[in-house]
Amino acid sequence: MIDTILFPSSYFSIKEVDEDLKKEYEAAKATGLFDVILFGYDKWFNEGKLVLNHTPDSPCNAVMRGWMMKPEQYSVFYEKLRNNNINLITTPEEYTLMHIFPNIYNVFGNDTARMKIFPLHEEIDIESIKKNFGKFMVKDFVKSVKGTQFPRFFDSSVTQEKFNEYMEVFYKYRGDLLTGGICIKEFLDLRYYGGKTNEYRVFYINNKIASVSRNSGQELYTNQPPTELIEKYSNLASRYYTIDYAELSDGTWKVIEAGDGSVSGLSENQNICNYFRMLFYAFK
Repeated sequence: MIDTILFPSSYFSIKEVDEDLKKEYEAAKATGLFDVILFGYDKWFNEGKLVLNHTPDSPCNAVMRGWMMKPEQYSVFYEKLRNNNINLITTPEEYTLMHIFPNIYNVFGNDTARMKIFPLHEEIDIESIKKNFGKFMVKDFVKSVKGTQFPRFFDSSVTQEKFNEYMEVFYKYRGDLLTGGICIKEFLDLRYYGGKTNEYRVFYINNKIASVSRNSGQELYTNQPPTELIEKYSNLASRYYTIDYAELSDGTWKVIEAGDGSVSGLSENQNICNYFRMLFYAFK
């Protein structure tokens, strides 16, 4: 059973929740189902010190809703919380499995894009990549730099010299958040509705399908991922995770991302109070 939700505080005050998570914080409290605890954002992310706005008198089981941490940072966070009577439902092993996509990639087989991985800062032989992928994109083991001036994808026209230049840009964009290594992923041609791709985020809670929500700002009435595909991945080795699905231009569906539930955002227009009720009852 889960009885506590842990949120990062505002950067400026341990007494206030992080502004970007205020709606979730208020919804979790409004359900009346959880104790809500804040941990100091500044102290943790900048100094590695755990500061709580209050500490439970007896051990509790908790879910964290917050921002991404590198696996080694999450492991320390997990142990420090245990020393303060807070047992996170997601173990460091579960977090690492779902947060680092190459760890779970092989599970999806042909249901996801093909991918090759490389060490950080090692020159990638672009001619070899072009022999395998007509179009391809770049990310580290966790995220891409979508929404920046870095190209969405590369094709056969890119030269080794130009690709090396772009990789330097990639490393600068990711900065201290750079994680693991480099993933070269086959670029998928997605279906568009009114200028928006058709992507869905599925939350799996305690190996149950808890929510299926539109995740790319698309219209209300668009095709949904096949039920059998969603159900296929409901028993992965974590109790709290997400998988993102996208419709391709030919009408088929692929897994495009997976993540730990603690650091996966809710979709736009998702009913937040319902989400936290599902979270409670799924673990009850």
